[in-house]
Amino acid sequence: MQKMEPEKVSAAVEESSASEPVLEQDVKCELKGEEYAYLDATGFTSELFKIELRGLPKYYGIGELKKLLNVKMKLSMNKIKIMKPGSPFIFICFRNQEDREAAIKSLDGYKWKGRELSAFEAKPAPDPLVRRRKEASSTEGEPLNIKRRTVEASSTSLAYLPYEQQLKQKQSEMENVLQKFGNELWSSIPTLRPYVERQRQEHGGLPCALESIRPSPIQDGYRNKCEFSIGKDAQGVKRVGFRVGSYSNGFLEVESIAHLKHIPSTMKQIVALFEEYVQRSPFEVYSAETYQGFFRQMTVRMSYATGQAMVIVGVHLQSLSVDEQKIMKEAIVDCLTSEAGKKAGICSIYFEVIQKRQQGQYTNPMEHLYGDTHIEDKILGLTFRISPGAFFQINTPAAELLYQCAIDVAAPDKNTSILDICCGTGSIGLCFASHCKQVFGVDIVEQAIKDAEYNAQRNGVKNCKFFAGNSDDLIVSLLRQANVIPEQQESLTAIVDPPRAGLHIRSITQLRNARGLNKLVYVSCSPQSAIKNWIDLMRPCSKQLRGEPFIAQKAIAVDLFPHTPHTELVILFEREPEPNPDPVAEQAKNDEQESGKEKGEMMGNT
Repeated sequence: MQKMEPEKVSAAVEESSASEPVLEQDVKCELKGEEYAYLDATGFTSELFKIELRGLPKYYGIGELKKLLNVKMKLSMNKIKIMKPGSPFIFICFRNQEDREAAIKSLDGYKWKGRELSAFEAKPAPDPLVRRRKEASSTEGEPLNIKRRTVEASSTSLAYLPYEQQLKQKQSEMENVLQKFGNELWSSIPTLRPYVERQRQEHGGLPCALESIRPSPIQDGYRNKCEFSIGKDAQGVKRVGFRVGSYSNGFLEVESIAHLKHIPSTMKQIVALFEEYVQRSPFEVYSAETYQGFFRQMTVRMSYATGQAMVIVGVHLQSLSVDEQKIMKEAIVDCLTSEAGKKAGICSIYFEVIQKRQQGQYTNPMEHLYGDTHIEDKILGLTFRISPGAFFQINTPAAELLYQCAIDVAAPDKNTSILDICCGTGSIGLCFASHCKQVFGVDIVEQAIKDAEYNAQRNGVKNCKFFAGNSDDLIVSLLRQANVIPEQQESLTAIVDPPRAGLHIRSITQLRNARGLNKLVYVSCSPQSAIKNWIDLMRPCSKQLRGEPFIAQKAIAVDLFPHTPHTELVILFEREPEPNPDPVAEQAKNDEQESGKEKGEMMGNT
């Protein structure tokens, strides 16, 4: 089975770069040893066709570089391996030697942003698992898995604290995030310093008001979705659970989740049922070290409202024949539809083929094996269809609290139009629908939009429209669709709930430049990562950010993840009103223009 080297090999890229060009025919000759065994074992790895690019300009964006490579130079690039910020070099991988040679020929000596680039072949990175194990075993008295943590510490690091203490710690962490936000505002936008100082004095050192954290209605067994690894524990026993280390740390053990507080008891029953099947199955579990084996992962999704459970079994097919695949699928269904499986609520089973994804492919192929194609859950009285790959908040009761907080801070009325950016299956927008005039949602995942449209129809919501595409490109057309008329007391509010990395700067630019958009609610699952977005929303007008800046008014933390350090943060931004001209100064300016005009006419007459 072909295998790419995701985080594992890329983690060692910087250390393994070649300082001199390397001929491909020499690579496998030179790199004989366990650290490079993956080059033969995987069938294909882009590490074989990697180049190093040097001489890069001091300031450039990865998007710019991709545009240069893909659009302008039309190179068949596989991926870019990003180094630390400010690094003078970068690695680019290709699918074959021909593409690599063409890229070197085009890039070497090419002038970009006033700099001359140099490009040459780079050696593959060593396997970090083998490398770290060698390092550990060569150190006298040092245990092999020195960085190994327990499964409890890895997944529920705050579980040892009473819940009230967890909330205090999370509130303090959100204060630290907002203080960092204020410091960034101070240093990067000097014109805002007087404003930041006033806010700090008013809000205890913070750049905006922070309300008390909202606790999760349930603290134990709240997760409605978990992705479990399938592998072996430290004793070599086959397990379905969580991996407690990482490839680069030199161990791959999978440990039991039976004692974790945040996983529901019925989900634990499903895991135990499938683990028992895996242990007696003739099909081996997958090993990331040997690239052999079949069972890789299992995802379980559950409905808080109905108790329905969906199971997705992820498998590396290797060289299994069609008949062998059929036997495996039938065995999986037999296991999960047994009396114990039905008692746990299993009503839907999918078979996921884990493979190297092609360019433009975001998900692995899935086959529906049994039962319903979807499960359903409820938020704020609305019913939502959940497909295998759909995003849905993992703590349903706390999601109700989160969405209600967003509605409360946005304070929409029947004249308010809502832009739901990164709308997913439409859960936030549909919850807003009864409080506003209309909702327009956009998401890049087409299946999510289909689910959103179905959810609107399922709940009889008629004032929502959803569009598939990149929000960077569609925000302007959504504004035209909204057709807000301020003279009729109509208003426009944006709800933003982006992935952990935040919004792309193009989306921020479109939102800043959107006339009539005077309120924005930012929902962040990773507040540290969102600070840059918040800064850009508040920057002064510029050639790129033409609209008036937004100002952070209020923040509310919501605990969707008890026993873990993660917290959702909702921030209300309001547009700074366009400056009204001073009537006296405006009149003086007009008088001066009139006087100049009269003088000009007199000079002309003379």
